[in-house]
Amino acid sequence: MRLQCEVEVVSRLLPTCGLRGRGRGTRALLSLGRPPGRERGGGGGVYLMVCTARDRVGARYKVQENIERFFTRFVEEGKATVRLREPAVDVCLSKANASNLKNFLSAVRLAHQGTDIGALPLSTLVPAKTSEVEKPKTKMIITSRRDYPLTKNFPYSLEHLQASYCKLARIDMRVLCLKKLRKLDLSHNHIKQLPATIGDLICLQELNLHDNHLESFSGALCNSTLQKSLQFLDLSQNKIKALPIQFCQLRELVNLKLDDNELIRLPFKIGQLDHLRFLSAARNKLPFLPSDFRKLCLENLDLFGNPFEQPNPLVPNIQLKIPLTLLECAARATLNYRIPYGCHLLPSHLCEDLEVAKTCQCGSACLSSFIQITVTMNLHHVAHTVVLVDNMGGEGR
Repeated sequence: MRLQCEVEVVSRLLPTCGLRGRGRGTRALLSLGRPPGRERGGGGGVYLMVCTARDRVGARYKVQENIERFFTRFVEEGKATVRLREPAVDVCLSKANASNLKNFLSAVRLAHQGTDIGALPLSTLVPAKTSEVEKPKTKMIITSRRDYPLTKNFPYSLEHLQASYCKLARIDMRVLCLKKLRKLDLSHNHIKQLPATIGDLICLQELNLHDNHLESFSGALCNSTLQKSLQFLDLSQNKIKALPIQFCQLRELVNLKLDDNELIRLPFKIGQLDHLRFLSAARNKLPFLPSDFRKLCLENLDLFGNPFEQPNPLVPNIQLKIPLTLLECAARATLNYRIPYGCHLLPSHLCEDLEVAKTCQCGSACLSSFIQITVTMNLHHVAHTVVLVDNMGGEGR
């Protein structure tokens, strides 16, 4: 039986010499077993072997009737200590998988008690491989196609992966298996479409897709686990014309970059992004801003280089339907009275209609019957720093 974790072997004689241990472990492979050639037969006993990068051959400690005490108070956190009688050392374990640690300690305890060897999950005590005692790789940066791994998998332990200037036309499916990934940088590639399975990266906090060939951002991603994890999103220098209505479900976003796209509008419920503090959408094709924009509370806003229209409240866009349709009346009542709804109660297309409903300046909801005008909005009311000249046009309903 084997266990990968961090280990520190501390001699209990150190304090008598006025010394103390380092206080931190090193990556190691623990094995419970018998020396080679003694697996069959009665001799040899059971040993606990600790292999590290500096000592891959390993140090062996007899187990049977040689353990003074187990310290397992923090076993659920992947920590435990095995105190040996001879030599007088404490084997301190940390950063282990809690389930694997419990199983390993259980086997060590049985070996200590003299349980029949045939009933124990023992391993052959052989030197550890380099890959078994190396510290798990958490960061990988690739900046050329030549260095991109084609024949081997990415380390499962990666938390930060950058693969830029690799001419990738799509996202590698191997990347989508990296469940510990927190930061993914795929900038400067040729990616045209994002797979919905990116939403399965439950720890992903930063996603950089700068300078690709994206034409859209999937609504499925906005409804995925990214809702709870994604804080930084860079979609700048792509070919995106509009963001999906569901985009505003990404409510943990703090920094959003949309520069150098072909955006003709921003999501009209953008005010739902409560945590957003940095927004840049420079050099797009925005003629106005949604009225919900005034609900934002930003530190920095960059809208430079957009062809904003001059407000003209005397030329309204009238979309009134009188009398109101039954659908319009029912939708307004559902939203205004905050009646719960969902696909288990209503057909999916009606739920989608409710999701895209507009909100009037008075706070009431409307669906397809409204009067729309363009008014002036002072952007300094929503952002501390604005990269734009004074007031620009805002859309009001």
